Amino acid sequence: MANRIDTTFAALKKQGKKALITYIVAGDSGTSVPADKTFDLTEQAICAMEQAGVDLIEIGVPFSDPIAEGKTIQEASQRALRNGTTLHGVFGMVERLRKKTDMPLLLMLYANSVFRTGTDRFFARCAEVGIDGVIVPDLPFEEHDEFQDASERNGVYNISLVTPTSHSRIAKIAAAAQGFLYCVSSTGVTGMRENFSTDFDTFFGEIGKHASIPYCVGFGIRNGEAARRMGSYCDGVIVGSAIVNQVAAHQTEAVPAITALCRELREGLDT
Repeated sequence: MANRIDTTFAALKKQGKKALITYIVAGDSGTSVPADKTFDLTEQAICAMEQAGVDLIEIGVPFSDPIAEGKTIQEASQRALRNGTTLHGVFGMVERLRKKTDMPLLLMLYANSVFRTGTDRFFARCAEVGIDGVIVPDLPFEEHDEFQDASERNGVYNISLVTPTSHSRIAKIAAAAQGFLYCVSSTGVTGMRENFSTDFDTFFGEIGKHASIPYCVGFGIRNGEAARRMGSYCDGVIVGSAIVNQVAAHQTEAVPAITALCRELREGLDT
C-alpha cells in the first residue's frame, strides 16, 4: 500500500495546492487533567485541524530534554509529561484516531525514545497503528542509517531535515530523503519569529537542485501572511509553536482557536 504521505502530496500537486502541516504535543492540555482525559484535547484538535484544511499532522511525543525546541514546546512537553503522557499512550491515541481519519500522521520524537523502545519494535508498532513517518530532530544525517532498515521494512518514512547551515550536505540529505524534506527556516530552536535572517532564495535554490520529492519549510511560521510568504519557496509549510501557543492560552477549550488559526493558515497558503 502506498504511504499516505506520497498520496497526499500527489493529490495536492494535482490540485495546485501547497501542503499545510501542523504540529501538536500529545497529551498537552495547557493544564493538568485527569489520567483518563490525557489525550482528549489532542484527539479533538487533530480532527478539527483536518476539518480546517490541514493536510498532514505531526504528533510530538514529549521528552524531558527537547534540545531542538524553544520555550513554547519545552513547556508543552513538561505539561504533557505531568499529565502522564507516554509513547505507549500516544500509540493508543493514534489507533483511536485511525478509526476517524485517513490523513497522514507522523511522530516527532527524540532518538532516545526510539532506542528505549527498541528500533525494530518501535517501527513495527508505528506501522501497526498507522503512523506514516517519523521525524527525529536530534538524529544527525550521518547516523540516519541506524533507523533506515527498520523504517523501510515497516513502510514508515524516516523524514530528513535540512538547515541553512547544511551547505555541501544538502545534496546527500536530499538524495536520501523520503516522503518530504523538512527544511528548517533558520538556525536555533523552534518558535515563532517576526523576521528571518536566512537567504531563502539561495537556500531553496540549492535544495531545488537536488530534491526529487516535495520539500516543506518549518520553524517560525505564525500566521497566514507568513505561510503565504514562506509557501512561495516550497511545497508546503509546517506550523508548530503557533498551534501549541493556542493550547497554552486556551487550555482544554483550545479547539476553536486552533481551528481559526488553521483556517487562516490555509487561506494564506491558497492565496
